[in-house]
Amino acid sequence: MGLMSESLTQILIPVAALVGIGFSLFQWFLVSKVKVSSGIGLENGYKDRLIEEDEQEEGIDSEEAVAKCAEIQNAISVGATSFLFTQYKYLGIFMVVFGGIIFLFLGSVKGFSTKSEPCTYNKGNLCKPALANAIFSTIAFLLGALTSVLSGFLGMKIATYANARTTLEARKGVGKAFITAFRSGAVMGFLLAANGLLVLYVSINLFKLYYGDDWEGLYESITGYGLGGSSMALFGRVGGGIYTKAADVGADLVGKVERNIPEDDPRNPAVIADNVGDNVGDIAGMGSDLFGSYAESSCAALFVASISSFGIGHDFSAMSYPLIISSMGIVVCLITTLFATDLFEIKNVSEIEPSLKRQLLISTVLMTAGIAMVSFFALPSEFTIYNFGADKAVKNWHLFFCVSIGLWAGLVIGYTTEYYTSNAYNPVQDVADSCRTGAATNVIFGLALGYKSVIIPIFAIAVAIYVSFSLAAMYGIAVAALGMLSTIATGLAIDAYGPISDNAGGIAEMAGMSHSIRERTDALDAAGNTTAAIGKGFAIGSAALVSLALFGAFVSRAGIKTVDVLTPKVFIGLIVGAMLPYWFSAMTMKSVGSAALKMVEEVRRQFNTIPGLMEGRAKPDYATCVKISTDASLKEMIPPGALVVLSPLIAGTFFGVETLAGVLAGSLVSGVQVAISASNTGGAWDNAKKYIEAGASEHARLLGPKGSDAHKAAVIGDTVGDPLKDTSGPSLNILIKLMAVESLVFAPFFAAHGGLLFKWL
Repeated sequence: MGLMSESLTQILIPVAALVGIGFSLFQWFLVSKVKVSSGIGLENGYKDRLIEEDEQEEGIDSEEAVAKCAEIQNAISVGATSFLFTQYKYLGIFMVVFGGIIFLFLGSVKGFSTKSEPCTYNKGNLCKPALANAIFSTIAFLLGALTSVLSGFLGMKIATYANARTTLEARKGVGKAFITAFRSGAVMGFLLAANGLLVLYVSINLFKLYYGDDWEGLYESITGYGLGGSSMALFGRVGGGIYTKAADVGADLVGKVERNIPEDDPRNPAVIADNVGDNVGDIAGMGSDLFGSYAESSCAALFVASISSFGIGHDFSAMSYPLIISSMGIVVCLITTLFATDLFEIKNVSEIEPSLKRQLLISTVLMTAGIAMVSFFALPSEFTIYNFGADKAVKNWHLFFCVSIGLWAGLVIGYTTEYYTSNAYNPVQDVADSCRTGAATNVIFGLALGYKSVIIPIFAIAVAIYVSFSLAAMYGIAVAALGMLSTIATGLAIDAYGPISDNAGGIAEMAGMSHSIRERTDALDAAGNTTAAIGKGFAIGSAALVSLALFGAFVSRAGIKTVDVLTPKVFIGLIVGAMLPYWFSAMTMKSVGSAALKMVEEVRRQFNTIPGLMEGRAKPDYATCVKISTDASLKEMIPPGALVVLSPLIAGTFFGVETLAGVLAGSLVSGVQVAISASNTGGAWDNAKKYIEAGASEHARLLGPKGSDAHKAAVIGDTVGDPLKDTSGPSLNILIKLMAVESLVFAPFFAAHGGLLFKWL
């Protein structure tokens, strides 16, 4: 037994979750102290505005600017909320239908019998009937789906609440604006990490009332929680990604390239849709995505643990090791956040990106110490781990290394992503330089950068897999994935900070605020672009480890002895699985393209037919553009979603578990590469454009200013990269996780009734 008693474990996990929720509410309270309503005079501290004379020049007084910010913020919030509600109606239908499928498939394994049956792993003992697994897996699926939807929705609410507040704080200086944006991101990060942990912990304890000592059945049905989280995330990511990019591409192509007006200019009809899109895609979609990763890695680790010695020996503290790591992560991230908001003050623009990068490093170093404590106290000094039918002897310090290597691999992926997507380094500056000769060379350089950026992350993932598997078999890989996600609260705070800053810049432009304020919000946004790419790197890296751990659990649950690539059954699965990420990317990119086409036509129509629009005398019709984005994304998210959800069901039912194992391996191997290169290429093109626009160095000034040929080439590159970095790339990590977790949930059915085609032939 470990040194922690069961009762202490039962107290610590919910306390950590509640502390996380409390901390996020406190950060939210601090953000809410910035008032956004007209009629505020000097009581809000605008007396010490640094740039009063600038605003006088622009002819906008403080009152008018605040009123305008409030109006724009309201429009964005209303647009985002109505889109998510419409999307959730569709997802509600999917939840009910898919919940029914889970129940029918799993219930039919033993013909809906209610008799206890011999355990699969714990030989000689009786376990609960298969019907119980069907019922509880369905409940866990619905719980995961609801938590995922809630995570995304709360994140979106917080972001739309904070964007105008960040704009208003930018009048006092870049440091104040940074703190507001970062605190708002932290609200989302902590709410999501704490909610995910709390719901999982409560469900385990409720399920335990029925399952009692049957750990195996309990944790097998809990895997439904991860499936629910990821299936919602898939539709959220794809739908939100199509929405945001249709508007963004439409706004850029007509506004910047054809009409030569600034980004986020209020005359551009697509600009509100673009700002709404940032919230529904980059915030709500990403929140659901990382929640899904977290839920699945926890479920994979818990399932493998339940069939290992501490599951058979009923050592609750050791079983809950994955949950205790997540609890520790919340505490570590809480301390880390204080470094950004309270301990170091940002005085100028050049300190923004280093401060965000410091967050990653501090949380990783502190978490390593935290993991050492947890491994020592929660685990017995020696135990055995289930390893494909054999038992592997493991010591507690082995697991410390497994979790730590996942954590540090995450940092390596984060820093590599940053090197390839930040305009402070050579790769992006080379891409910007290639714009001198037009859009074609820009596209060639950008694609090359994306492919090259895959190398180091793949080696990092490979090392993490080798070390963790050698030390603790599949359980090692599952906890390595958890290690990478253990600092999820900080990762999400950094990630959500990006879209909030992007929106703040848009609001500053639309409210007609002075140039210097726009410069500050642009600096926040450029740093946010890089950190968003880092967040995607984390999500993709953890997805690779999570789906490998789930793959291992699936292979043991389906009773496959070995997966032999040379057998035709497996090889056809492998090659088809490797094709799926390409098919999926083709669907999502074409969806963005066709939605953007409609958007471009509508924006052109308004510029050509509304008299006085270009001169600023008439208002554009924002609502039509919002409607185009909404309709396109809801219609277009269904085919790619169906592809991912149906592939494992078809492969498992008609071709059997060996072929499905091949499909999972193939989609994992090709999906990771495509995802990393797509999101880094897009991030690099975006920051190359920002590099030329900012004109901060001599080199950048030679390429600029806005409207120059090089700048137009950069805008085209950015537009090509938009669907890559915000729709296809980030959705692919959900594809590889979702197929693996779905296969694990349906494994009993596939093992009993799968392979129909081969039985007939």
